[in-house]
Amino acid sequence: MMNFTGLLVRSVKEMNVLGLLVPDESLVRVAKGTRSWPQVVALLARSAFIFHNHSMGLEISRLRNIKMLILDVDGILTDCRIWMDTQGEWRRFFSIRDGVGLKRIIESGYKVALITGSKAEDIRARVKSLGIHYLHEGNLNKEPAYLDVKNKSGLEDSEIAYMGDDYFDLPILRTVGFSATVPDAMEEVKEAVHYITLRPGGNGAVREVSDYIFRYGAFNTSLPGRAE
Repeated sequence: MMNFTGLLVRSVKEMNVLGLLVPDESLVRVAKGTRSWPQVVALLARSAFIFHNHSMGLEISRLRNIKMLILDVDGILTDCRIWMDTQGEWRRFFSIRDGVGLKRIIESGYKVALITGSKAEDIRARVKSLGIHYLHEGNLNKEPAYLDVKNKSGLEDSEIAYMGDDYFDLPILRTVGFSATVPDAMEEVKEAVHYITLRPGGNGAVREVSDYIFRYGAFNTSLPGRAE
């Protein structure tokens, strides 16, 4: 039980209501016994927990209706670098942890889609290995692809999350219920999104967002006010 400048906080849920993103009970225990808000912030910072996006963290309310995650590829699922193999094919490195996060939300009932300006065999292989539902490739004008995925899924804009890092992602980022990007995205993109990840593209950014969707998204019936 902790005193936050006169507010008595007993659990993760109560801290979330206050607008704080708290991944698990361990951070509540880290802050236990503190007597002031500056002390709490200092303790969380020393635990490598970074507050950002002016709201001091993720707006959890934006995730509560999310039923689908749509991703750009280069710069989001990868670190934006490519290399050519001995067969003359462009290749990318993908994160195993990102893949685990995507598999988990897919198995929990969420839809996943990729919309990319690239057209490459390694992307198609990644889609197949993870069981991703939709792939649109080879077109930097992403709005028609987004509308196609939206129509096929039967979902509303408010039920879709999107991650992108460049200017051609902006129309979708400004439309969906939850938008996110990576720390090295274009400045205009960072100004437009709801959330900037702590982890970089190709190395945990997608896992970060997919874990939040798993924890707070539409299919988590354990959250208060939701039916089993």
